[in-house]
Parts: sequence; C-alpha cells; structure tokens
Amino acid sequence: MSRRPHLRFDCAEGCPVEAALAVIGGKWKGTILFHLLRDEVLRFNEIRRLLPAVSQRTLTAQLRQLQADGIISRTVLPAVPPHVEYRLTDYGQSLRTVILALRDWGARHQQAGAVHEEHA
Repeated sequence: MSRRPHLRFDCAEGCPVEAALAVIGGKWKGTILFHLLRDEVLRFNEIRRLLPAVSQRTLTAQLRQLQADGIISRTVLPAVPPHVEYRLTDYGQSLRTVILALRDWGARHQQAGAVHEEHA
C-alpha cells in the first residue's frame, strides 16, 4: 500500500473549516487559548512566561488578532506601569470543546510516537 501524506478535502470558498482556522490558526493562538481556558485571566507577561519561544512582537500580533475576532478581551488596569489582562469572551468560551479536543488528540498523537499511515 502506498503512503499518502494527505487526503484531498475540497473546501470551496467560504468553507467553515477554513473560517475556523482563520481565527484559531497560527503557531501560538491555540496555545494562548488553552492557557486562557485553564487560567481564565492572564497578564501579557504571564503569557510570555508560558510561551518562552514566542517573540513579544508575535505575541502582541496574535493577541490583537484574537481580540479583533472577538475571541478574547483586553483590559488595561490603572497602575504604573499599566497592567494589561486578557480573558476569553463569552464567544471565545464557545471554543472550549474545540481546544480541549485538540489537546486530547495531541496527547494521543504524542503517545503514539510515530506518524500513522492513512488507509483508504
């Protein structure tokens, strides 16, 4: 049996999967969402500590995109220097089952320790 790295999925313009991945796709968004599900409220520097490999510029961009899509809210607290907190909006909470399903699948994938061949 030949190994096929990808199955073909035809998804026309306006595809719901494409729409979902446009919002939560990207290297760091899923991880940010997972941590906000777990911790509920995180400050910018707390997120940076949880994701040490992300640059400040990239993290800022990913947070802004999630905020623009209505997934997270950003609150500036009056302090010197100002503190910024992030949390999931009610709309963002609707991703709970998706993010937890991705976590569970990832754990199973890690345990498998190898790429599985796809069978027709």
